[in-house]
Amino acid sequence: MADTLPPASIGMRVEEVDTPALLIDLDAFERNLKRMADAIQDSSAVLRPHAKTHKCPTVGLKQMEVGAVGVCCQKVGEAEAMVLGGISDILVSNEIVGAPKLTKLASLARRAKIAVCADDAGNVSDLDAAAAVAGVTLDVLVEIDVGAGRCGVAPGAPALALAEVIDKAPNLRFGGLQAYQGSAQHIRAYEGRKSAIDSAIAMTQETVSLLASHGLECGIVGGAGTGTFPFEAASGVYNELQAGSYIFMDADYGYNLNASGNPIDDFENSLFVYATVMSRTTGDRAILDAGLKALSVDSGLPLPWEIPGVEFVGASDEHGKLLVSESVQGGNNDLKVGDKVRLIPGHVDPTVNMYDWYVCIRDGRVEDLWPITARGKLQ
Repeated sequence: MADTLPPASIGMRVEEVDTPALLIDLDAFERNLKRMADAIQDSSAVLRPHAKTHKCPTVGLKQMEVGAVGVCCQKVGEAEAMVLGGISDILVSNEIVGAPKLTKLASLARRAKIAVCADDAGNVSDLDAAAAVAGVTLDVLVEIDVGAGRCGVAPGAPALALAEVIDKAPNLRFGGLQAYQGSAQHIRAYEGRKSAIDSAIAMTQETVSLLASHGLECGIVGGAGTGTFPFEAASGVYNELQAGSYIFMDADYGYNLNASGNPIDDFENSLFVYATVMSRTTGDRAILDAGLKALSVDSGLPLPWEIPGVEFVGASDEHGKLLVSESVQGGNNDLKVGDKVRLIPGHVDPTVNMYDWYVCIRDGRVEDLWPITARGKLQ
């Protein structure tokens, strides 16, 4: 459980929730779950959503109820929280380095199905040693760089060489390929995103074929994100999709465009930072109690939700500044101290990492409280 008391109680009216708080609109959240399941049902790929977005086993289990095969994590601490919360199938879609983390990772494989990624032969050796001490067999995927310029060996022959090292390790099992094109997720133009993923698909297909010709079959070919998953799902190459933000969405994803040149609308905003007006000393300014310690602004400022004529224009540690226009029809010039507003985060993942609880609302009341047990898990 989270270490702090929740900012609300079940049955409470939304207006009574203490702030800042992280709200989930359950109706929108459940529609997003169904929309993703429907979107990929005719493809050959399954969903393994990324838990780095929500950091909550309750959310992961709800994703699995509608067809997800398990979850992805980026950190061993996240994986541990998921296992403790009842998730039984986890891919750590990242490289894990260092004896303490490797020891914990291997120990988790006694309790759940655990896979991990690698792009270095020395790290493979360390994984093998940790698995031997724990008495487990770890599935290890070769991560290939398909354009993001982050982790991963080059596709083709370098990937084959590393896969052969994994295959020969006595306590490891070659699990397939991790081929995530992260930098493509927020390319705004549809054709630009598609072009980036077409290139990633080609590199991944080449590598899958090369591995197969050397007797190495890829159980998992994983990648994709909320911004690109339809392309990977239709590729016939990827068999696991790792989208995460689709359940909540954020302001930054809202700037991506679809094939018609309009903002994407596949999913709804279901996550909000709830904030209170704490100062209103001028006609054009209102100050909220949610600033940099309540909202991540690395991908841009949050957007006020359904408040005409109001713009979030700046944040300091504990304060968020709203610009209130007097010229917008229906504008909220009557905002007063004590009023509460919802904000769409600019970037949902690091915003979630600031909170201990989700306050889940429906029909104007708090229906449930979900602990964010992987919050702050940096190791």
